[in-house]
Amino acid sequence: MTEHLNTISALLLGAIGAPADPPAFAGDALSEVPRGAGLMVFVPLLALASCALCGLCAAARVRTRLPAWITVACLAAAFGLTLLTYLDIGTAPRIAHAWDWITFQYGPAAAQTFVANFSFYVDSLTLLWMLFVTGLATLIALYASEYMSHDVGQGYNRFFAAFSLFVFSMACLVMGDNLLLLFLGWEGVGLCSYLLIGYFYKKPSAVAAAKKAFIMNRIGDLGLSLGVMLTFVYFGTIEYSKLLGAPGHGLDGAASTYLALAQKGEFERIPFLVQLIPVLLMIGAFGKSAQVFLYVWLPDAMEGPTPVSALIHAATMVTAGVYLVARCFPLFLCSEWALPMVAWGGAITAFWAATIGMAQFDIKRIMAYSTVSQLGYMFAGLGVLGAVGGASHVFTHAFFKALLFLSCGAVMHGFAGQLDLRKLSGVGKMPGWRIVGIAMLVGCLNLAGFPLITAGFYSKDMILADAFANTHLQAIGWLLLLTAGMTAYYTFRVFFRVFVGPQHFEPGDEVHGHDDAHHGAHAEHEAEAGHGHDGEEHGQDVHATHDFHPHPPGIAINFVLAALAVLSVVAVGTFFVHKGHHGWAGMMVHASTAGVSPGAHEHAHPFGMDAHTFAMIASSIVGVVGIVMAFWLHFVGRTTAAKSRADSINLGALTRGAQNKWYVDEIYDWLFVKPLWVLSHVLHAIDKVLVDGLVNVFGWAPRGVGGAARNSQTGVLHDYAVRMAGGAALVIALVLIIREVRP
Repeated sequence: MTEHLNTISALLLGAIGAPADPPAFAGDALSEVPRGAGLMVFVPLLALASCALCGLCAAARVRTRLPAWITVACLAAAFGLTLLTYLDIGTAPRIAHAWDWITFQYGPAAAQTFVANFSFYVDSLTLLWMLFVTGLATLIALYASEYMSHDVGQGYNRFFAAFSLFVFSMACLVMGDNLLLLFLGWEGVGLCSYLLIGYFYKKPSAVAAAKKAFIMNRIGDLGLSLGVMLTFVYFGTIEYSKLLGAPGHGLDGAASTYLALAQKGEFERIPFLVQLIPVLLMIGAFGKSAQVFLYVWLPDAMEGPTPVSALIHAATMVTAGVYLVARCFPLFLCSEWALPMVAWGGAITAFWAATIGMAQFDIKRIMAYSTVSQLGYMFAGLGVLGAVGGASHVFTHAFFKALLFLSCGAVMHGFAGQLDLRKLSGVGKMPGWRIVGIAMLVGCLNLAGFPLITAGFYSKDMILADAFANTHLQAIGWLLLLTAGMTAYYTFRVFFRVFVGPQHFEPGDEVHGHDDAHHGAHAEHEAEAGHGHDGEEHGQDVHATHDFHPHPPGIAINFVLAALAVLSVVAVGTFFVHKGHHGWAGMMVHASTAGVSPGAHEHAHPFGMDAHTFAMIASSIVGVVGIVMAFWLHFVGRTTAAKSRADSINLGALTRGAQNKWYVDEIYDWLFVKPLWVLSHVLHAIDKVLVDGLVNVFGWAPRGVGGAARNSQTGVLHDYAVRMAGGAALVIALVLIIREVRP
């Protein structure tokens, strides 16, 4: 296989003028490392080609599903190249060079050169991310081909063009071999997120959500840009191979000296600016991955179409921050403050978002808060020195959370935009909805971390074990354990309320205009355009809407849901392959961080048990307890969709606070939005009255003088004679007055 891949790589790279044999890392034996990494150059180019072709479809006013098939084909090819590269090079690190991008010399010394090429850093961490980015993008594009069919035409073309551009940007972010290319992809995914959240640009709430996401991300992006600039100022390079060294061969980059000091605990010898760099990078990561009160944009982002929620806001873009921390892990180890801040920030976010998710009624927003919470889990895993656990949870979470979002989207797609769990029941037992119900169950089991049989259980267990193994971080472990129980509860709260129980449904507010002859285009468009509201507790009864019938998903949607359900189950096997490094996913991350030692710490034995054993037992117990509580409160004895035993539980201010998302948006509104609004009006008044006023005064003064002088020029001879006589008299009078006053 290697020989064939080398031939293909040489031909393709020769076509664009790139070297067929990319340069190896320092210390690599060139003959020992295959050349298959060169194929990765074409992964972003395929996504970019898809974007361009969809743009041509828009220019040609194509009104078929051609843009969807173009996107699916290009992204499937990108996934195939990624898989071939992994099979060819395994975990061997390589650089795949596409073309020279930015190179300039700013001083006489040879080292005073800024280099940022369009090159790709291909190692096990890159391949881990790109396998699920390209694989999920392909499946979700196929799902969207049916889901967005109501908008075939210019909207359809625009959607898939932005979808493809997002994959291109994500590929640059993950694969770039320098921080500048990462930043290009970082801003690119932010732009695409804005475009896709605001897809329904005639809907005010969608436009507001898009602007909110864009603005909130600018906060994090400021921290990232400062971190990148400070990295170059201090280290003189932003290339990973020179900054961090070659993974798998020991860290021999510019940061290696400080890493050695950190491993000895001699942080006082590490300059302040070096320790500040990972803190700035962390701010960027928190903004993009919706952490620590920068999360408020992500639940509102559910205004975008469901495929957008599944791809960008569940599986890929929001994990960019996790990737940044994992990629720059050696830099984070060089700071005394960065990793503790990452750990506590992630743990607090995980718990905070879970409390909100428990009290919401919109099933899509519940999944959004679940995403925020699980991202917190990933950051906590990295912060407790568990890079393997954190990155492994990214991999497993990508599949089952995409599955959950797409299942919720199928429900919204078929019930005219209805997402209120109080108005739906027994959906999984209705004709045509069995696959959706099974897919939702598989996703819920994974998210809840059901013991022993789900991938979500093993990836969470690794994070919990790393927290409990460190005597200084056990408080984080307990907080995450409590969050795991809450997650199991609110996840199965959705399942028991919506997919099982008595069969009952009430269509969403977009039911008007729906008829049985075509409950496709118009109803689906309205369903997507009007979601995101909880609605009244007692809506229109289903028996009063005789003209409405649920629209079960078609072949494309069912196929994607079935495929993701299978992949979510198969993912369990990745934890039993290459057992030496916590399974396949763990092995991938371990290979990319070889040579990175977090330093010694005292290993704890909670309740006299090994940390991994304790984490496995404890997480199993809290997970099962959460599921049982959801079963008792939301399934047993429920005869209607609207009421359950949980309604009798009212914790007063706690319940109101969680239902109102702890008023974080309102606090931001009072602390930032309203003061800035007042300040902007004050500055506007100053600009209009003072600045413009002064300019107008200087403009009107000579004009007024000229106007007055113009009135004196009448052209009448006797007027001039009178004025001359008056002037002469005035002069004589002044002379006489002066003579009188002089001594």
